[in-house]
Amino acid sequence: MQADPGKKRQRVLLGRICGAHGIKGWLKIHSDTDPKDAIFSYQPWLIGAGETVKRVLAGRNQGKHLVAELDGVADRDEAESLAGQDITVFRDQLPELPADQYYWSDLVGLKVTNQDGQELGLIKSLFATGANDVMVVGGERERLIPFVLHGYVKQVDLQAGRVTVDWEADF
Repeated sequence: MQADPGKKRQRVLLGRICGAHGIKGWLKIHSDTDPKDAIFSYQPWLIGAGETVKRVLAGRNQGKHLVAELDGVADRDEAESLAGQDITVFRDQLPELPADQYYWSDLVGLKVTNQDGQELGLIKSLFATGANDVMVVGGERERLIPFVLHGYVKQVDLQAGRVTVDWEADF
């Protein structure tokens, strides 16, 4: 997928840097990808809000965290200076998905309406429960709606910016 040169490229949050690991510049990483070590597949990483670009030289599971060695981060002090920074990539770096699969970042901000045409709000975020993902829909009140395609979620129209759900407005 080629980006439109006149359009700002959208960034997608993949995780964050939790801190330093050891003395050689390795970093503890929290990943929002599924599976969590898939974060190493997307390169290069954009670190923080700026345009700091880093290539992952090595990465592995280490207990509850992942650890990574980044190009240009050679000691613990440099690693600690990156703690708390977000790890993002440009949206066009992500592979295309099959039909009926969506990146959460593409769903956030979409309008949610029920089958009667009543607007329920906008998708603020999503989270995984183990059984299924759940949309947090903000409107006149917050709703938690299971993201179950062909169940509660009847249609996702990314072009129109809308998700149609089988959900009562007063529920």
